[in-house]
Amino acid sequence: MNSQAGGRKAASNSSQYSEGLIAGRNPVAEAIRSGKIIDSVYVSANAKGSIGAILDLCRKNGIAVKRVDDKKLDRMSGVTTHQGVIAAVGCAEYFSIAEILAYAAQRGEDPFVIICDEIEDPHNLGAIIRTAEAAGAHGVIIPKRRSASLTQTVFKTSAGAASYVKVARVSNLASAIDELKQCGVWIYGTDADGEDYSTVRLDGPIGLVIGSEGFGIGRLIKEKCDFLLRLPMLGKVNSLNASVAAGIFMYEVVKQRRSNDKC
Repeated sequence: MNSQAGGRKAASNSSQYSEGLIAGRNPVAEAIRSGKIIDSVYVSANAKGSIGAILDLCRKNGIAVKRVDDKKLDRMSGVTTHQGVIAAVGCAEYFSIAEILAYAAQRGEDPFVIICDEIEDPHNLGAIIRTAEAAGAHGVIIPKRRSASLTQTVFKTSAGAASYVKVARVSNLASAIDELKQCGVWIYGTDADGEDYSTVRLDGPIGLVIGSEGFGIGRLIKEKCDFLLRLPMLGKVNSLNASVAAGIFMYEVVKQRRSNDKC
């Protein structure tokens, strides 16, 4: 573990050693105190001493802390001294589910919310947010654990859409779905065992659940869904990239809503 003095020297050269990342105990602590948007803080499982003060700052500011091994921090930091802590700078602030629903009401529209169940690839999350913005979705919900979040990589992949889409980051995705249901939102999961998406009526308040890249939606989340939808797979490959599938489902909602508006 490097000394505190070593961290100050590194900070004087370049505290932000890679776009969207801040390394070292003092630089990370000052970034949090300054009010900079910090998405997550990665802390060495072996870190001691002044790291406790950083953890306190994270708790007070609602910043997610991820315990990782030193090898991961070394890979993230490259040549810069990290002192057992790295902060990922956020590209936008998070909103609450209530704020997403209020935005839909403000626009005089039925809520259309995208729920990402453990989408861990930031490029997939960025692409989903980009499509959600284009499709007129009112917000995106992601879990705090085992999920990509609003990092600079997500911002770039979203082509800036992450600045416009309201994203809620929740501790418990199942509870978030219950909250949506209590507000009259119907939950549609995407699953190979579901009905052909083109045969299902997709109007009214909708929460669309997109499952993780490798495992789809989790068992508990699947049980929370009111309906399950599937894409017909006519080729030899039986699955699609999560963001591609999400785009198809989102635009089916758009198509049906526009058809209803014309009636």
